[in-house]
Amino acid sequence: MHYAIIAAGEGSRLSNEGYRGLKPMVLIKGEMMIDRLISIFIENEAEAIHIIVNENSEELIAHLNGLRLPVPIHIVVKNTISSLHSFYELLEESANIEEICLTTTDTIFNKEDFSNYINNFQSNKNNDGLLAVTSFIDDESPLYIQFTEDFQITQIVDQPTVGDNYNYISGGIYCLRKKAISLVPIAIKNGLNRMRNFQRLLIDEGLVINAYNFTKIMDVDHVSDIAKAETFLNDIEY
Repeated sequence: MHYAIIAAGEGSRLSNEGYRGLKPMVLIKGEMMIDRLISIFIENEAEAIHIIVNENSEELIAHLNGLRLPVPIHIVVKNTISSLHSFYELLEESANIEEICLTTTDTIFNKEDFSNYINNFQSNKNNDGLLAVTSFIDDESPLYIQFTEDFQITQIVDQPTVGDNYNYISGGIYCLRKKAISLVPIAIKNGLNRMRNFQRLLIDEGLVINAYNFTKIMDVDHVSDIAKAETFLNDIEY
């Protein structure tokens, strides 16, 4: 299975708060966030890992090129206007990917949850994608995910709605099969520019997209989130 990391953002919120350094290289419990993701992907039988970084990330590029990994790592260096455009550029560099798991560089989650998520995706071939969701909400603009009792996603909205599953939001981790992957260039052609809009497109086009619940997923957007992430991992990793 292919894995991908979007690491092309500027990390402006961190830098505006005084953090000096590249966001993917933020240390959480002494480990760079991007290294943690790479390690988790390898543990989950990665066939190859694809990473996009921006053109101002020389230190990160040198770090990635210096890694000695048991799987191929493909690095795309390009500035993009959105995470969806970053995903598009990754796919442009790697043809004929049948299945992929994509996330951003600052996603923090329980490794056991992630392994169960990947196993669920690989064991159930009846859907076009499996999106990570969580009831932990600590996001400035959460994306709410509505799904049925059998976890098929029916609606993706910016505001919570009345219903049993109103309090689940997108966790920013996406497992997609070829039919879903093929919609990425269509989304770009239609002028979409955010992953949340791409997620809506998947549902609008009638694809079977399921939800998978993680106990907790958090992003590191602010300096204060670094300590929060370390506390979270300390609580779950003995």
